[in-house]
Amino acid sequence: MARLIAVEIEKCLACKSCELACAVAHSTARELLAALGESPRPRARVTVMAAGEMAVPLQCRHCEDAPCIAICPTGALQKSDPEAPVTTRPELCIGCKSCLLVCPFGVISLSAEGKAVIKCDLCWERLEQGRQPACVDACPTRALRLCDIEEIAAERRRSAAQEVAAGVEGRRRSLRAGLRWLGPDAEKE
Repeated sequence: MARLIAVEIEKCLACKSCELACAVAHSTARELLAALGESPRPRARVTVMAAGEMAVPLQCRHCEDAPCIAICPTGALQKSDPEAPVTTRPELCIGCKSCLLVCPFGVISLSAEGKAVIKCDLCWERLEQGRQPACVDACPTRALRLCDIEEIAAERRRSAAQEVAAGVEGRRRSLRAGLRWLGPDAEKE
């Protein structure tokens, strides 16, 4: 998939705004107060989990070779094309829970009725309207953001280059300081 939701864990406050926004976005009413009155209550497709002293928002990674799709006996989990997110077709789900067992991130769950699975769909409808996924929009610290894979790779390359350059510059300074300590003639050698 060309885009995914990147998480900057150090920015997450565990406020769970992403969970609330996700549940509302997947409600029938798509409005908070009305969604609270729905039965069954809408459920989030993102979960903020504690991990030591950090909080980690977890949602479907929309795997390129998704094990949930491979194991689904009815085709209830699918990708419409390689660039699309993994989506569910609840009317085809038989509730066998095989996808729950194979998901490496544990982010697939049963609907409140227990009849079908639910998972992050990357707010596909919102993306088609040119909007961000609900969880990304709701995050007050911008710990979640929708990114292109190439954008993430470019950021990593820039960061690695800066670290290498900082290390080289630090060694140069140390070398110059050491040479000055040895005396004025040491720098000429």
